[in-house]
Amino acid sequence: MLRKPILPGLLLVVLAFAVSTASTGSGGAELRGAEEFAGIKNKSERSVALFTEAGKVIQHPRCVNCHPSGDSPLQGETGDLHEPPVQRGLGPVGMRCRTCHGPDNFDPGAVPGASKWLLAPRKMGWEDLSLGEICKQIKDPERNGDRTLREITEHMGEDHLVAWAWTPGAGREPAPGNQEILGELIAKWVKTGAVCP
Repeated sequence: MLRKPILPGLLLVVLAFAVSTASTGSGGAELRGAEEFAGIKNKSERSVALFTEAGKVIQHPRCVNCHPSGDSPLQGETGDLHEPPVQRGLGPVGMRCRTCHGPDNFDPGAVPGASKWLLAPRKMGWEDLSLGEICKQIKDPERNGDRTLREITEHMGEDHLVAWAWTPGAGREPAPGNQEILGELIAKWVKTGAVCP
């Protein structure tokens, strides 16, 4: 009995994956662009929809792990406590963040890295907050590092540390879409009144 080779079927699966990866920039995770919300006529509803879409990134482990509510960083896809156990700030003497985390990912050791690797301040913790609560925090200068909405847009759309979320290395799942799409979503959210969900 002759069997059909599986190569053509396998090739189709690989091609489909490649196309989906190319369209989103993150291994198939979808993040819709800001232009896809233009059809929502009500400006406030469009603003909420834009931020909700951006929330796919904001609430992703790549972001929440660096915005913990406690004093220990989180890691992994399920927000496990950082191992070895370190604390907010530079880390304890002998275990400063930069002892392990360099300017780039060290994939042989599965250690993430980016220049100026650090946690967001405690008042910017997103862990266990709803998207609406995170939105209100992002807009509040007392809880966002005294940033304007323009500066928030720049941070999300251009900051090198945020960019790491799409190149996390060592088997870590990248955030949905890419930084350019996130930046556009946040910019349009601001232009439509920065309405929270």
